[in-house]
Amino acid sequence: MSIVKKDYLICYDISDERRLAKLARYLEKVSLRIQYSIFLLPKTTTKELQNIIDEMLDTIDRDADDLRVYTIKNSGYKAGTAVDLKHPFIIT
Repeated sequence: MSIVKKDYLICYDISDERRLAKLARYLEKVSLRIQYSIFLLPKTTTKELQNIIDEMLDTIDRDADDLRVYTIKNSGYKAGTAVDLKHPFIIT
């Protein structure tokens, strides 16, 4: 029996700077920062995810903060660079 690992996206909006900093420090240890309040949790088991969620719930204020975890069903496709600096697309 193989253990299923999935990718997850964690997004948050935290109203208090101290909780925000604490959550960000924790997520930087266990995941990859994609943007300011968006983190990628790659190849994670359900048990690992639950432990991370429990830790996050201990940090946030459930009434004042917004915390979301999304399952990434498809890792997408990589076709090249996101921006071609040699031939930029300019809107006039």
